[in-house]
Amino acid sequence: LLNGSFETGDFTDWTLSGTETQGYPAVVIPYDTTGPYPIGAFGESIPPDTSGGSPDAAGNYAAYFVSDFANESLSQTVYLGAGQYYVGFSAYAPANGFVNAGDAFFTASVAGDPLASYMVSSGPSTTWQNFSGIIDIAVSGDYSTTFTFATDLLPSKDIVIDRAYIEAVPEPGTLALLGLGLIGLAGIAVRRRGQAVVADREECVCCP
Repeated sequence: LLNGSFETGDFTDWTLSGTETQGYPAVVIPYDTTGPYPIGAFGESIPPDTSGGSPDAAGNYAAYFVSDFANESLSQTVYLGAGQYYVGFSAYAPANGFVNAGDAFFTASVAGDPLASYMVSSGPSTTWQNFSGIIDIAVSGDYSTTFTFATDLLPSKDIVIDRAYIEAVPEPGTLALLGLGLIGLAGIAVRRRGQAVVADREECVCCP
């Protein structure tokens, strides 16, 4: 995925679509800030995603869905060759939205693999969750990654997402070659240590 961790500070390479009537469309916000919308989560500091799973670093930004009476989607289409892929993303429910009476329905599909579909109230708050899987792409082509967020009350719950990824699974032959390479490096290191010991012994023999 391009800009899967939103480190451009915006939705570059993504398409935000759908409707919202409050004037609070989904935005990209920085971590560890108490700034107001749209430069923060309405004063709540969101901690960096360190839930693991993604090949991307934790980074400095995340995507924030917050509008009431909304039906929004964030999507990106990428070309994938045939093979196996690791896919995933992380999600976080802020505390200030979690106490709202209205709920939010959230879904996520990465490279066509449905990884999440739940009401935000059914998950934990102020805790990063990691969603991941392995997919088999039989036919090369374009595959879509889509996140949807829907609310119908004022005020409703909100959600933060980050570190969406699609990563090719190494082929067994590649892993085998990597293992042989590591063994070879280890053997070189052992031989070098052995040569160093011999050299030391020879030096000692030559001492008067």
